[in-house]
Amino acid sequence: MSDLLLVPEKRFEKQIKETKEKDGVELSILNLGPTHPATHGIFQNILLMDGEKIIDGEGTVGYIHRAFEKIAENRPFYQINVLTDRLNYCSSPINNTGWWMTVEKMLGIEIPKRVQYMRVIIMELARIADHIICSSVMGVDTGALTGFLYVMQYREKIYEIYEEICGARLTTNMGRIGGFERDWSETAWRKIDEFLAEFPAVWTEFENMLTRNRIFMDRTIGAGAVDAEMAMSYGFTGPNLRAAGVDYDIRVASPYCSYEDFEFDIPVGQNGDCYDRFCVRNAEVWESMKIIRQALEKMPAEGGFHADVPDYYLPPKEDVYNNMEALIYHFKIVMGEIPVPNTEVYHSVEGGNGELGFYLITNGSRVPYRLHFRRPCFIYYQAFNEIVKGRSLSDAIITLSSMNVIAGELDC
Repeated sequence: MSDLLLVPEKRFEKQIKETKEKDGVELSILNLGPTHPATHGIFQNILLMDGEKIIDGEGTVGYIHRAFEKIAENRPFYQINVLTDRLNYCSSPINNTGWWMTVEKMLGIEIPKRVQYMRVIIMELARIADHIICSSVMGVDTGALTGFLYVMQYREKIYEIYEEICGARLTTNMGRIGGFERDWSETAWRKIDEFLAEFPAVWTEFENMLTRNRIFMDRTIGAGAVDAEMAMSYGFTGPNLRAAGVDYDIRVASPYCSYEDFEFDIPVGQNGDCYDRFCVRNAEVWESMKIIRQALEKMPAEGGFHADVPDYYLPPKEDVYNNMEALIYHFKIVMGEIPVPNTEVYHSVEGGNGELGFYLITNGSRVPYRLHFRRPCFIYYQAFNEIVKGRSLSDAIITLSSMNVIAGELDC
């Protein structure tokens, strides 16, 4: 039987035996996960160890397989949004918006400029929330809990904005085909303004605490380094690719939601190590705030909160209860009686962790014929064991943390 067909523990038995006979070194196997507190999720890594040094490793991709893609192929388009929430749940609104834009691309729907700007605001808030989690947890993994507790209260403020807009916090189900379910309240706009006024000083303090902290630098500089060639060969995108020195950002390379209207920089690193990934994400938080401010300044007064597409946009509940035409549209949309084109489309957005793409094939029915989620963390995790070979166990922990691998994106 091929070694590749054996479970990792069995695959390493031969190597352990040969090393002991040849060098007299006793290698051991460490099961890092799936419930290890340092892995931040349901990951299983079987590591071959020489003391604290990692000799080899085998990761389990599919440990919590949930069959989202096959579930989606048996659901109407508007019911798939709740599945996208549960990919990268640290920045759900980006997932939601990316899916709606894929459906709108398939249907040829034009979105009002005001709705596009509103989507940009909510996506950049989600990016900030995602980076708050990753950067502050990196502090925790190097022994600094204070920064995590300090900035987490501002992730809470972002969740309050989500809640004001759609009624949900973590898995948001944000938006609809063509726009949003409802217009944003005055309270939502006020909370956004308050966040932009308060958060910069807090983020500055957080950066000052860790960026030049000698302990943090010693733990992260040189750890988990990925050069540009390796990153490109694996298909890295997002902050993990930019940390390796490649200035690729979908918001610039293939603009959507009028991102071409905004001025912002693409932060890049040099060494692609844990420290560069930390610095790139921190810099992206500042760029996201810059984009939100521009969107608020340029926000059109007219345009409503959704496109005029009654064939696909569910009418308001009060109209359904009191208007026969609205009731008919509601019934036709829910029952899938409005045809969709036979086509295939791919649309991607710059998610919190990189390129989040949706490849959709339709055959005219009320459900997708085929649907594939392109999840950036699925790619990062496959590279993890190669990255940590030859490094210490403590480097493996901070490397997994700095790559921001979200378990929800691994198994679809």
